[in-house]
Amino acid sequence: MSRKRQAKEKAEEEKHAEESPSEKVETLEDKQLRHIAVSFLSMRWLKVELENDDLLSVKSIKISGRKVDEQVVGVLQKTLPSFSQLQRLQFWQAGLTDGMVISLTNTISLSSSLRVVILEGNPLPQQSFHCLLSEGSTLTHLSLRNNRIGDDCARLIGSALSTTRSSNKNLMSLCLAFNRIGDAGAAHIAQGLRFNHALLFLSLANNWIEESGAASLAEILGNFALKHEEVVERRKLLLERIESGSVNSLGTDSALTNADELLKTPSSTSLKGEKKSSKKRASRKEEKSANKEKLKSSRKGSGVKALQNKSRKTGDKEKQQSEVQSCASLTEVESVESGNPLLDPALQHRCGQLFLPGNRTLVSLNLAGNRITEKALPLFKTALEMQKEGGLLRLCLQRNCFSENCETHVKIQHLLAKRHERKKHAVKIQTEGGVAN
Repeated sequence: MSRKRQAKEKAEEEKHAEESPSEKVETLEDKQLRHIAVSFLSMRWLKVELENDDLLSVKSIKISGRKVDEQVVGVLQKTLPSFSQLQRLQFWQAGLTDGMVISLTNTISLSSSLRVVILEGNPLPQQSFHCLLSEGSTLTHLSLRNNRIGDDCARLIGSALSTTRSSNKNLMSLCLAFNRIGDAGAAHIAQGLRFNHALLFLSLANNWIEESGAASLAEILGNFALKHEEVVERRKLLLERIESGSVNSLGTDSALTNADELLKTPSSTSLKGEKKSSKKRASRKEEKSANKEKLKSSRKGSGVKALQNKSRKTGDKEKQQSEVQSCASLTEVESVESGNPLLDPALQHRCGQLFLPGNRTLVSLNLAGNRITEKALPLFKTALEMQKEGGLLRLCLQRNCFSENCETHVKIQHLLAKRHERKKHAVKIQTEGGVAN
């Protein structure tokens, strides 16, 4: 037994001796990285906030008024992931390029605690700011003030906020103030807000938005009708859920309503499900006409044949009804599971169109300092009246092309004041309830 024990100890020593060189190499790499980080953080033009005395306990980094070169970006790529407590990264007039922003975007994804990025006074030729709003981004606050962002960049930002298939799920605050966003850009941002259920604060202050752009933003706050391409995408999603066949039938009345609107929704796009249903209807008509001819030609056994045909029709109706129920219930259940707004159970069918509840997540919209006229104010008022639950608590419309004392603007502020009171009252009740418990 003693020989076996000695052999085992010797083997462990040899294993430890083999692992020790790699540990030394790793330690040297850590020391080199720490040296680079310390040298970088000691630069005068860099403003750093620390959590404690350790230089690696960085909470905030601000690069202000100095042009960043590729070497500095390379240092940031190496050091940022080592700052485990870094929460805020700011560049002000740092002369960033599109390539630098893309490189930093890839590095930011490796920083576990970084949630706030501020890029101000850094116009980009190719306007790659939308890379920071990717679906997998963990940022919660992004400020892109004073970057000469125009309508083309606003289109990319809107698509990054949401499409019919993807959506940014973490960004809560987006500042696009002091840019060059006009009506077309505002429409693109509004399109991105149709299916985004994460953004709480949006600032479009001091841009070039006029009546048309304001109307686009007001539309998504109230109940809005789906566009043709969105209806087509909804049908595709429904067919995908139906073909998966992973949910059992519930047979509820609301599910039947959803099925009816699916069948009634107009669309010029031909889908497999529609072709199959049209073939079934044609075959049933042929069968029905053939049965009638047989009944007319033969008198004998007419009562029996009629009874058989009746039972067959009843069976077809029951089968069709069960298929519709399973299809509709599948739609209802999968909409809750998937979280895709196009499959929202609250969707309504009115006058041949599908209507979704407006954006109820956004609580603050800043449109101050634009070129909005008094004609757009009734649209905002109507949208606010539609938002019975949730919705805006702050709508800033100062310094536009109308008097702040005009009747409609005063009514809008009155509606918002009532919402604040209801919100405070609800919070007070919850707080008192929590204390009582």
